[in-house]
Amino acid sequence: MANKWVYLFTEGNATMRNLLGGKGANLAEMTNLGLPVPQGFTITTEACTQYYEDGQKINDEIMGQIMDHINKMEEITGKKFGDKENPLLVSVRSGARASMPGMMDTILNLGLNEEVVEVLAEKSGNPRWAYDCYRRFIQMFSDVVMEVGKKYFEALIDEMKKDKGVKQDVELTAEDLKELANQFKAEYKAKIGEEFPSDPKVQLVEAIKAVFRSWDNPRANVYRRDNDIPYSWGTAVNVQMMAFGNMGDTSGTGVAFTRDPATGEKKLMGEFLMNAQGEDVVAGVRTPQHIDQLKQVMPEVYDEFVDICHKLEDHYRDMQDMEFTIENRKLYMLQTRNGKRTAFAALKIACDLVDEGMIDEAKAVSMIEPRNLDTLLHPTFDPEALKKATPIGKGLAASPGAASGQIVFTAEEAKEWADAGKKVVLVRLETSPEDIEGMKASQGILTVRGGMTSHAAVVARGMGTCCVSGVSEIVMDEENKQFELGGKTFHEGDVISFDGTTGNIYDGAIATREAQIAGEFGRIMSWADKYRRLKVRTNADTPADAKKARELGAEGIGLCRTEHMFFEGERIDAFREMICSDTVEDREKALEKILPVQQGDFEKLYEALEGNPVTIRFLDPPLHEFVPTEEAEIEKLAHTQGKSVAQIKAIIASLHEFNPMMGHRGLRLAVTYPEIAVMQTKAVIRAAINVAKVHPDWNLKPEIMIPLSSDAKELKFVKDIVVKTADEEIARAGSDIKYEVGTMIEIPRACLTADEIAKEAEFFCFGTNDLTQMTFGFSRDDAGKFLNAYYDKKIFENDPFAKLDQVGVGKLMKMAIELGKKARPELHVGICGEHGGDPSSVEFCHKIGLDYVSCSPFRVPIARLAAAQAAIAEKRN
Repeated sequence: MANKWVYLFTEGNATMRNLLGGKGANLAEMTNLGLPVPQGFTITTEACTQYYEDGQKINDEIMGQIMDHINKMEEITGKKFGDKENPLLVSVRSGARASMPGMMDTILNLGLNEEVVEVLAEKSGNPRWAYDCYRRFIQMFSDVVMEVGKKYFEALIDEMKKDKGVKQDVELTAEDLKELANQFKAEYKAKIGEEFPSDPKVQLVEAIKAVFRSWDNPRANVYRRDNDIPYSWGTAVNVQMMAFGNMGDTSGTGVAFTRDPATGEKKLMGEFLMNAQGEDVVAGVRTPQHIDQLKQVMPEVYDEFVDICHKLEDHYRDMQDMEFTIENRKLYMLQTRNGKRTAFAALKIACDLVDEGMIDEAKAVSMIEPRNLDTLLHPTFDPEALKKATPIGKGLAASPGAASGQIVFTAEEAKEWADAGKKVVLVRLETSPEDIEGMKASQGILTVRGGMTSHAAVVARGMGTCCVSGVSEIVMDEENKQFELGGKTFHEGDVISFDGTTGNIYDGAIATREAQIAGEFGRIMSWADKYRRLKVRTNADTPADAKKARELGAEGIGLCRTEHMFFEGERIDAFREMICSDTVEDREKALEKILPVQQGDFEKLYEALEGNPVTIRFLDPPLHEFVPTEEAEIEKLAHTQGKSVAQIKAIIASLHEFNPMMGHRGLRLAVTYPEIAVMQTKAVIRAAINVAKVHPDWNLKPEIMIPLSSDAKELKFVKDIVVKTADEEIARAGSDIKYEVGTMIEIPRACLTADEIAKEAEFFCFGTNDLTQMTFGFSRDDAGKFLNAYYDKKIFENDPFAKLDQVGVGKLMKMAIELGKKARPELHVGICGEHGGDPSSVEFCHKIGLDYVSCSPFRVPIARLAAAQAAIAEKRN
């Protein structure tokens, strides 16, 4: 049987999201619910994948089914493409299975040509509307399908408005718009070299191809990488009969949410514009009205809409984001989806839905996007500093948070300046999907135009970036990179601050303060902890980091990098003395100076963790990282060591390594200089003995982690030193404290020989930063030079240092766990690379049976939530 590539809305339902995309599945579901949906059909995501497999061509089988469904659509609607009596016009929209707002392309009013527009003008008695649709279609088709930039057409509109002495598009007459349509077609011919296509079926096929192509446009690729959406999913295409919101004052269009997407409050939020089409609301060319005002404008439509909102939220059991059109007082629903929301709103909505009996706790936990929690953990403006500041302007509070930085006017500059280490805020008339990278690089986004559902607002909310939109009092001069606000001219590089929770804008920088975590956050986290199996530890080297991680729910330290403790004050001097010593005795003398401070550090860490496990990794980096580079520092070291500057420089030169990542580091240092391991063991054990005396009930059991092992014999050599030293210290103190010695698995050979290594190690902890480098054979510091080329050529979909490579590195991890547990059944296993805080990597760690993940303090809640979601999904499946 032939594949089915195309479905009428009446043939689908909400469960077919993977095949029909989110939009197509929801249009089908709304049709099933009997809601007023303009009918049409969906071309599946599989057809998109096939389009790419066939070398960016729509094959005959798919094309045949599209043509069949055009006929079926004509029958359902009673209208015909290109007809002189009752012409059919359609919209062509993308719809991936994961929501990607503003990332892909849409074409409205398709099916118009010279003859059809005249039929519409005459039959409707509304020529202005007919020619408005026509000029919009030419502009959209040229821009989206043929990639003739929007700006050429915008310039023609601006010129026309200037000639006619009007401010708004809606003030142009039917004759003006007819003239514009002709100018647009001439522009098209000048740019493309051929006439604008007049056959509606040709227009449709080109539009479908354009939507398929937009799956692979740069902004969609960036968005997908950031949101873990695989390229292989493809997008569906929805072809739907047009409903016209631009037929005059009895028509309109709007966007609404069943709850406030910024705060989560249970009230209808949204905006509409009379005599407008969909893109007008989002583009922010005209300022829309609040949805409540629809009650005055068209009470019966408002009541019907409110009723539909309740129906949809009850049906989907989640906050809905809907698009609607009113055509001559008749309401049409164009879309519904689970709405994008801020992290703050997500927590409130999830808790409210549980309290309202709509969902259970497990569903509430599963609803929250883990990476968005990040935004709750970041600073807000300090209330005291805010009291002293006077707002110079106000816009719409589109996405919460506090932003302070230097003004830039283009996305490119935002990225450049941010890469150079500057904090920037992006100020634009309005943002467009091309700005995604600049938006990501900015502390916040400020736009002159656009409402709460503008591109800037929706994308910023999704990214957790502060945004204030619709600041109409700004007088913008983009050409000269400046704007006026509050009686002052601001130039590129000037500093401003703004508040995405209130919409207020301030001159200069304002102090921020740490986020406060309570209320709904605590509730969701307590539910998450109930469901998860994985423990969550933190990577922390200082008591302050450890304390913060404990506040955020960490259950131990999975990685304390002891080398970070060597760089402070006089410690570095002592360590440099050790490096430049000629004899073991001299080295030991230098290490004696470090021992008490290292011990003091560990005592503070144990105190901060209140008896929870603490894993301390012994010295890992190569020694050249610790030697001085400044002339004055070299002279000081020479003086201390009683050596000449030339001798010290010779020692430094001898430490230079061709490939430090694979050089003299990790346990190789302890094999060469056992005295380093002796000193560190004494510090760990003495600190534990002292803290255990004060807190006997804590059951302290330090975990000593030996880094970079690749062979059981080298591990045994270092472990024997550790055990001998530790046992002597414990015996001398008359203590009964226990400890464990394990290793960091970060070399592929360690995974392959994990059964041998497990005979010497009581625990494994995967250092996936190094394991990824060694497995791929490239350095994470240099990978940036070529990764973009790999993304462009579809070799990689994301950065393997940010998201764990489950195919290669993951296979080595699985092998190491299986081999290790065979040799030592009680072996406990964790991960402490940066992947420990990445949600998809956490899910993988749950699946392969790790005991814990460890991540930086601020990612602890993300890991807790991701671990719970992995457990819930496993149970559900």
